[in-house]
Amino acid sequence: MDIYKIDKYTKSLIKEAAHNIKASLTSELIIESKSEANDLVTNIDKETEQFFIKHIKADFPEHRIFGEEGFGDDIKDLAGYVWLLDPIDGTTNFIHQKQNFAISLGIYKDGIGILGYIYNVMEDTLLSGSLNGGAYLNDQRLPMLHPTTVQEAVIGINARWVVPNKSVHHEGMVNLLKTVRGTRSLGSAAIEISYVVTGRLDAYMSMRLSPWDVAGGMVLANEVGAVVTNLAFEHLDLLDADSFIVSKPGLHEQLLKEYIKLK
Repeated sequence: MDIYKIDKYTKSLIKEAAHNIKASLTSELIIESKSEANDLVTNIDKETEQFFIKHIKADFPEHRIFGEEGFGDDIKDLAGYVWLLDPIDGTTNFIHQKQNFAISLGIYKDGIGILGYIYNVMEDTLLSGSLNGGAYLNDQRLPMLHPTTVQEAVIGINARWVVPNKSVHHEGMVNLLKTVRGTRSLGSAAIEISYVVTGRLDAYMSMRLSPWDVAGGMVLANEVGAVVTNLAFEHLDLLDADSFIVSKPGLHEQLLKEYIKLK
């Protein structure tokens, strides 16, 4: 199958979906909770996923879709072509701020990421990349990332992990925050991954993300030399939720060995 044609098709689909999302900003949202009170979904999340599914199934009927809102296929494996989609990553930002949210999409073939996309809807910036083909910000190819130290790093991290919690020993995280140059929390995993890919952050970590949150970003990260694993320094499980860290080379191992201790 012609990857160039799929890439061109996908970019067009993403841009049309983003146009629809922007047009919805003046209408009243229908907001619901999913797994817990702060896990939100809107009618626009659902409509956007359904938009992608309608077109993908019509044009690539043999492809399967693994989407956050559950309108796609029941995915038990990554055989063949699988599209991993988060129609709006950063739904809380979408609801409250009307910015800092993204369309996140990865296309995998037999478990290998071949195309990745993160589209920051309100900034109108598209990160795209292909396996061994590089990563691009709009049409400009991104350079490879250079190593950095913890002391010079700015990292993306949620503040909840530096207080007592069930996932990680917070003392190490407190020490990390005392050592790094700075921290940021943007409320969208896809955007924070994109910031690592473009060099605006040196690392980003989370205790639990779903496959559609990271699939597109992983393709992009690999193309600029970033390192991606879970917090146990293992390959990510793209069939279930997992912890996550992406960072510049060199920094990755130092963070996991010296500061991040899982419970």
